[in-house]
Amino acid sequence: MDPQRETPKKNNTEHLIADRRDGIGVCGWILVSLSFLLVLITFPVSIWACVKVIREYERAVVFRLGRILCKKPKGPGLIVILPCTDTFIKVDLRTVASKIPPQEILTKDAVTTQVDGVVYYRIHSAVSAVANVTDVHSATFLLAQATLRNILGTQSLTQLLAGREEIARSIQATLDSALEQWGIKVARVEIKDVRIPVAMQRAMAAEAEAAREARAKIVAAEGERNASKALKQASVVLSESPAGLQLRYLQTLTTLAAENNSTIVFPLPVNMLENLGQKNRGG
Repeated sequence: MDPQRETPKKNNTEHLIADRRDGIGVCGWILVSLSFLLVLITFPVSIWACVKVIREYERAVVFRLGRILCKKPKGPGLIVILPCTDTFIKVDLRTVASKIPPQEILTKDAVTTQVDGVVYYRIHSAVSAVANVTDVHSATFLLAQATLRNILGTQSLTQLLAGREEIARSIQATLDSALEQWGIKVARVEIKDVRIPVAMQRAMAAEAEAAREARAKIVAAEGERNASKALKQASVVLSESPAGLQLRYLQTLTTLAAENNSTIVFPLPVNMLENLGQKNRGG
């Protein structure tokens, strides 16, 4: 006989044996039969103990003789529980908002801060949430705290203040991959508040004020340079036309008279000043 044909048969046999071992066994079926018989004998009184109502947002993980029944949750609606052999655990599938208390964190640039946040998550696999972890909500809360501290510890204070959304997405991805085996889906992570020491706040305010003053000086210097260039060009134009200089002089007098009427201005020709200057040099 061909050994290659015997291999699939052997694997199928081992699979059937494994399925039988995973079942409740002969004694288990006897107990289930007795429980079912007890329900029939005490009917209709037993119906109140056997029928359970599962809400729309809930699922029931049923255990029969300690084993999960059908490897999937039941509900919503009416489910039947056999007395003495079946037990069940209700699992809420609604989104849970878990508030992370302020965590004291040392940032990458050695600044002590306090950061708090909120994690929104829900259970998408009721069987995993019941069978793989003792208390899924407590475990999620503790893991969220540790993940928040670990990720924020690799960021500088500037990155923490400016990149909250990116850090929140990174925390969400890390939690989502870690909580998958517990049947948890992380919907959203929010960093609520970042608290820094008062001395650090004063130092940051002084630094920001100094930066603003430096930018103001740069802008003022840029304006002075542009003004000097404009005045140089204007002097070149006026030097080519003496009449234009006189008109500019008269325009300036008009502006002064309009701004303050109590000021008395005596116009003096510019050429007279030039003649006086030449006489003083000659003398």
